[in-house]
Amino acid sequence: MSICLIYSFSFLIFSIISFFSGLYFMMIDYTLLLEFELLSLNSISIVMSVLLDWMSLLFMSFVLFISSMVIYYSEEYMSGDKYMNRFIMLVGMFVASMLLLIISPNLISILLGWDGLGLVSYCLVIYYQNVKSYNAGMLTALSNRIGDVAILMAIAWMMNYGSFNYLFYIDYMKESYEMLIISSLIVLAAMTKSAQIPFSSWLPAAMAAPTPVSSLVHSSTLVTAGVYLLIRFNFSLSASLMSVLLFIGTMTMFMAGLGANYEFDLKKIIALSTLSQLGLMMSILSMGGYVLAFYHLLTHALFKALLFMCAGAMIHGMGNKQDIRFMGGLINQMPLTCTFFFISNLALCGLPFLAGFYSKDLILEIMSMSYISLFTYLVYFFSTGLTVAYTFRLIYYVISGDYNFLSLSSISDSGFTMIKGMAGMIVLVIFGGSMLMWLMFPTPYFICLPFFMKLMALVVSGLGGWIGFEVANLVLGYNLKSLSLLKISYFYWSMWNMPFLSTYGVNYYPLYLGNMVYSSIDQGWSEYAGGQNFYQNIKNMSKFLQFLYTNNLKVFLVLTVMWVIFMILFLF
Repeated sequence: MSICLIYSFSFLIFSIISFFSGLYFMMIDYTLLLEFELLSLNSISIVMSVLLDWMSLLFMSFVLFISSMVIYYSEEYMSGDKYMNRFIMLVGMFVASMLLLIISPNLISILLGWDGLGLVSYCLVIYYQNVKSYNAGMLTALSNRIGDVAILMAIAWMMNYGSFNYLFYIDYMKESYEMLIISSLIVLAAMTKSAQIPFSSWLPAAMAAPTPVSSLVHSSTLVTAGVYLLIRFNFSLSASLMSVLLFIGTMTMFMAGLGANYEFDLKKIIALSTLSQLGLMMSILSMGGYVLAFYHLLTHALFKALLFMCAGAMIHGMGNKQDIRFMGGLINQMPLTCTFFFISNLALCGLPFLAGFYSKDLILEIMSMSYISLFTYLVYFFSTGLTVAYTFRLIYYVISGDYNFLSLSSISDSGFTMIKGMAGMIVLVIFGGSMLMWLMFPTPYFICLPFFMKLMALVVSGLGGWIGFEVANLVLGYNLKSLSLLKISYFYWSMWNMPFLSTYGVNYYPLYLGNMVYSSIDQGWSEYAGGQNFYQNIKNMSKFLQFLYTNNLKVFLVLTVMWVIFMILFLF
C-alpha cells in the first residue's frame, strides 16, 4: 500500500469523524475548550489550548476531505517524481499546520500553525527547483513574514491581559486601546495571508508549486487562514477597522476580476479567481456577516479544489503546457475532465442550485439590504459580473473551439486515479451548498428587496457571461493596435503593477541606495576620514620619529648650538 493511499485513507476517516462531531456540536450548541498549561512565569502562563466547536470541526472536516482527495489524485499526477514520499510528507505537514491553526484559540499556538504554513508553503512552492520557483517562493515567504511579525507583536500586546487566550477578551475588551492595536495587527496578518491589496502579488506567483499543492493552498488551507482568523476575531473589530477592510476587500475583488480577464496562464486565471473570492469573503466579513463569510469559505473550497484538479489533469495531458491559447476543443479528448471543469466553473459563477450559488447569492442580497455606499455596491456587483466574464472566457478557450495543440499528443481521460480523485469532489460541488445551508441556517435570513434588486445578481451574472464570451471571441490582446490600449491592458494584466511594486519597488531602490552609500561613504568619505586618514597620520608620525632616531647626533648638535646662541643672546 503506497504512502499516498495511507495518507488519503486516514485523512478521509478523520474528515468523516470531524464532520459528524461538528454536526453534533452544532445541534446541541456545544463548545469544548481544552487547556494544557506548559509553563507559568511571573503571572504569565504559556497554555496550549484546543477549541472544538461546530465551526472548527466543520472546517477541519473540509480541509481533511479535500486533502485526502488531493493526495489520492497526486499518486498519479506526481507518479514520475523521484521524491514522491517527500512531497506527500510535506503536504501532510502543511495540512497538520492548518489543523493546528483551526483548533487554536491561543495566539501562541496560532503562531505555530501560521509559521508552519509559511515555512512548508515555501518548501512546496520551490519544489520544482528552478529560477522561477525560487523567486516565487521567496516572494511568498517574505510577504507572509509581514503577517508573522504582526502576530508576534499582537502576542506582545496580549501580555497586557496576562493570557494569550484571545477568546476571553475579544468581546469584553472591545473598546480598550490594547484590543484596538491587537485587532489592527491581526487584520494586517490576515491581509498578508489572504493576499489582500497591497500583498496580492504572491498569490499568482505561488502557482509555481505543483498543481495538487495549488489545489490545496487555494481552496482550504494557506489563503483561507487569514479569513478564518478574522472570523474568530470578528467581535473585536472596531467600526473604522471594518470600513477599511471593506474597502480593501472590494478593491481586491475588483482588481483580481479585471486581471483574470487579461490572463492567459490557466493556473493563474484560477488563482486570480481565488483572490476575487477572498476579497468577497473579507468584505462580507467586514460588514458583520462572519457566518456568511465562513459559509462561502466552505463552499468555495469545494469547487476551487476541483477546478485546480481539472486544470492539473489538462496540464498533465498537454505535456505541462499551461497557456490556454494552446488549448481548445478539449471536450472531445477529455470529456469527463471537461464536464467536471465546466460544473465547477458554473458553481464559481453562482449558477442556481450548485454549491457557489447559495453562498454567493445570499451574500449579494445581504449586501443589497445593507447600509453601504453606492461605490461599494457598484464595485461589488461589477466584480461579480467580471467573475462570470473570465469564467466564460476560460470555458471558451479551453473547452470549445478548435484544437490548438500538437497533432501528436497524449490527451485523454485515461488517468483513472486522477478521475477517481475528482469524482470524489464533484458530488459535494453539486450538493454541498444546499446541504451546508440546511445545516448552518436552520432559521432562514429574511430578505426583503424590490423586484429589480432581487434580479440584480442574475442580470449582472448574465451580462458578465455575455461580455466574457464576446471578449474571448474578439481575442483581446492580439487586436490591440493602439499603444495606450496596450498599456491599459498590461496594467490590468499585471494586477495594477503590484508584482513590480513588491519586487522591484522593494528591492531596486534599497539596493541602489546601498550602492550609493557603499561607494560614496563606505569607500569614499568614511574611508578618507576614517581608516585611510588614521593610517596616514600614524605613518607620518612614525616617519618623523624614524628621522629623529637616524639623525639623533645631528639633532643633538643642532640643539646644543641653538642652546649656546640662546644663552649668549639672553644672558649677556
